[in-house]
Amino acid sequence: MKRIVLPIALSLFVHLMGSYTVFAQGVGYHALRNFIPSELMSFFVTSEPIGDGGNLGGLAGADAHCQRLARNAGAGHRTWRAYLSTQARPGQPAINARDRIGGGPWYHARGTLRRPIKTSEIHGDTLVEAQRGANMFKAFALTEKGNEINGVGDPMPNLHDMLTGTRPDGRAFTESEDRTCNNWSSNDEGAAQVGHSDRIGHGNQSWNSSHATTGCSQADFASWNGAGLFYCFAID
Repeated sequence: MKRIVLPIALSLFVHLMGSYTVFAQGVGYHALRNFIPSELMSFFVTSEPIGDGGNLGGLAGADAHCQRLARNAGAGHRTWRAYLSTQARPGQPAINARDRIGGGPWYHARGTLRRPIKTSEIHGDTLVEAQRGANMFKAFALTEKGNEINGVGDPMPNLHDMLTGTRPDGRAFTESEDRTCNNWSSNDEGAAQVGHSDRIGHGNQSWNSSHATTGCSQADFASWNGAGLFYCFAID
């Protein structure tokens, strides 16, 4: 009996330690080994955060992060933009996330396994239209490495909060309340509007505008089931 129990116990220990290592590193997905993205890939969720809370270095820093991850995945020949809005400031007009990403269609990292999404399928001028038409869902919101992001019901950590700073129609907020961590330049003031990559939670099932965080630090994001990840779209 001991000869049987010992190998089983050892195997279980190794499995649990491997799981602990993955979760401790904050990887919110099941990694695919030796994965090569489809040449069609024109959309992905960042596989890693910049790591400074809501301070992304502004839109330029977020775009550069998209470009770096795409380049590392073999898709650096495209021009990548972060799906983020900024709010109006004195002398600076608001910028809408929907206006930064072109018209599509966009493919995720696994290419033809799912049909592409189009602008008309990810935005609606009302919440009802956005819910009805959105073809953005968990199985489409893959990282540049082809992985799904852990969401509701998956092993922890849940990382489904995606930074957007955006209303459901893809446009910037017009009120004075900060929803963009001071236009993605701060980790200690304001808040960030986020969507849910799995489209679960907060009642509105929104991929791009579910709720605001309570702050802009990495710890604030983690407390809301996020890590500071965001969506990237190719504009060419």
